[in-house]
Amino acid sequence: MRRSPGTVAPPETDVTARTASALETVFDAVVQTGAEAAALLARVAGQGRRPATVDLAGLRPGLHARLARQELVSGVGFVAAPGLLSDVPAWLEWWQTGSDGGVTPLLPDLDPARSAYSDYTHWDWFTLPRDTGRRAVAGPYVDYLCSDEYSLTLSAPVHMAGRFAGVAAADVYLRHFEAAVLPLLRRLPEPAHLVNARGRVAASADTAHLAGSLTKGPDFAAVLERGRPGSWRDLRLVPCDGVPLVLVVGR
Repeated sequence: MRRSPGTVAPPETDVTARTASALETVFDAVVQTGAEAAALLARVAGQGRRPATVDLAGLRPGLHARLARQELVSGVGFVAAPGLLSDVPAWLEWWQTGSDGGVTPLLPDLDPARSAYSDYTHWDWFTLPRDTGRRAVAGPYVDYLCSDEYSLTLSAPVHMAGRFAGVAAADVYLRHFEAAVLPLLRRLPEPAHLVNARGRVAASADTAHLAGSLTKGPDFAAVLERGRPGSWRDLRLVPCDGVPLVLVVGR
């Protein structure tokens, strides 16, 4: 990857810091949604009953406000763990920005007899927070459930009385994320890309590692766990500040 004459490449730490800053605004929406969902579930439990879909409607004002405020957020909501609700086996209280700029609800078909996407419990945006207890970045992937757009999903676990109750999550269209981070990656003197904990490429200025592909080799989850730069073969691995992405730079 060549630099234009006179261009000063930002250091790797600057790239990771700016990437983290862009995604922290999205995680703010996730955190706020999770806090509101946990508080709502606690109130319902205090009434001595299980929550239902009608209770989750109480999240809507906050979800609508987050879609209006957060430029990168294209969809946001709470996804219930199976069996949490009393009236349906599974549910997404999810709202997203439509093509006209308006806020619309997601009305997915969660009937396993009809829909190939009814079981969301195997997707990374659900399994990573459930299994690790930490926030996660999933994708990019084609989001057939919500938007049919190539997207990233940022998520975090929500608990009720110490037990996993579901995830709070927010979608970011890949084209919007790339617009924020590709100029930074392209200014580095070596080919570079960003991967999540699974090694999925989230954005890339390296033609050998396209967005959406898997990077094999390093244990990226371990890099994130350590929280400090490392190396693997001819690659330099730099975790983003507090965000579950790793900057991978060739030598």
